[in-house]
Amino acid sequence: MNLQDKYVNPFTDFGFKKLFGSEPNKEFLIDFLNTLLPENHKIEDLTYTKSEHLGGSPLDRKAIFDLYCTGKDGSKFIVEVQKAKQNFFKDRSVYYSTFPIQEQAKRGDWDFKLAHIYTVGILDFEFQDGQSSENVKTVVKLKDERGEVFYDKLTFIYLEMPKFDKTEEQLESNYDKWLYVFKHLPYLQNRPRKLQERIFDKFFRLAEIANFTAEERENYEDSLKYYRDLKNVVDTSKQEGIKEVALNMIKDGLPIETISKYTGLSKQDIEKLKIENC
Repeated sequence: MNLQDKYVNPFTDFGFKKLFGSEPNKEFLIDFLNTLLPENHKIEDLTYTKSEHLGGSPLDRKAIFDLYCTGKDGSKFIVEVQKAKQNFFKDRSVYYSTFPIQEQAKRGDWDFKLAHIYTVGILDFEFQDGQSSENVKTVVKLKDERGEVFYDKLTFIYLEMPKFDKTEEQLESNYDKWLYVFKHLPYLQNRPRKLQERIFDKFFRLAEIANFTAEERENYEDSLKYYRDLKNVVDTSKQEGIKEVALNMIKDGLPIETISKYTGLSKQDIEKLKIENC
């Protein structure tokens, strides 16, 4: 762990659960989720339930959520941080949402009325492949062929954090402030001037690594190492993929300026690739 780090990284398993995953600190999760929910469905209170869920039979696959909560009105909330892009990410989100649906089933006569279910994904990557949208937040509901909402009790909310680029001076809403915290917390040395509300005062004190016990520091260091190792693997794979594209473009005889434009590699790097591989 960098000795200069003052605050915990919320994208680590330890950091996320330390900040948002315990009953004494649930006000942070409530405040954050309320920035994402519609006005008519704000959370008054919630309780944490077990994060590991099994299917209906021993042969069914299990699901392990980062956080799983139930609102005062019975609404269900799955909240997860996703560190790296993975195959079938959307399929996984849909699959996970079936567990809070199934667990609402009642024995005997039942009218099949279900509570609202929200799946919230805080993503440390962009997943909207082939789409040029600059929106950080994507809200997905079940719609018909006319684009009208067919069923409004199942909602997926994704936050693509790499797209959030507001500076501290541009922060206006509570939504902006929470996203700024998620993206910049581990790189800050002091609480930003725009985040002076009482809830952030308590939040930053909880996030300060110096306040951790020896056991918490050890657990955080393990979690941070895993996070950084994963990011290094992803970044390396991405870079290798870019180089492969550049090599194919070189072999096709495309101009260096064109290759640089579409891969982001410098002309010097492209020249080096050309010498080493052609």
